[in-house]
Amino acid sequence: MTALAHEVSPAVTDHSASDLDEVLWEAWKAMDLPEGYRAEIIEGSIEVSPTGRRRHGILIGRVRRALEAHLTVADLGVHHDVNVIHERKSWIPDLFVAPLDLEEIPDEDGLGVAAHGVLMVVEVVSPGRQNTQRDRVRKRREYARAGIPVYVLVDDFDKDGAVVVLTSPDPREAAYTDAHRVPYGKDAVLPEGTAAGGLVIGDAITGP
Repeated sequence: MTALAHEVSPAVTDHSASDLDEVLWEAWKAMDLPEGYRAEIIEGSIEVSPTGRRRHGILIGRVRRALEAHLTVADLGVHHDVNVIHERKSWIPDLFVAPLDLEEIPDEDGLGVAAHGVLMVVEVVSPGRQNTQRDRVRKRREYARAGIPVYVLVDDFDKDGAVVVLTSPDPREAAYTDAHRVPYGKDAVLPEGTAAGGLVIGDAITGP
């Protein structure tokens, strides 16, 4: 993974930070990546990463099938490979839950969907320090800033593996105020009242 980054010092004005965000936004829109790569804007950087390995795809497929079987609201669906956009930031979650018809939540530039309409995101963590830090730290802050209600990480690399369920985002603090880490071998249950409340992520999903 590579990144094109800018750093904003405390002395830089909000106007200058906004200008730099706009530069990154325009650069991101102009990128023409080879097949098998994706670009995201995460905390002041354009990050380019390859598509996942076989295990990554297996876990995404299992979570997707479980979500689709569990969702009971007819107008909600499970989506992937779509830009989720919030204030000149762009992310491509492994999976997200949103209206079945994504035309209901367009972003203003027509490049993806607006984050305010996304009810849940799922990331399957890839190996490597940069990848784990992206999903565990940087994207965690970004999704909280956007107010996305639920963030689920399926993480093979958290000791012997763990599912982390994050809820109650505080956009001002860029943090989720409710976090539950469940090691592999036990059932992680999504809280009631959320888009997929009651969904169990256990051995059927995280096992070999």
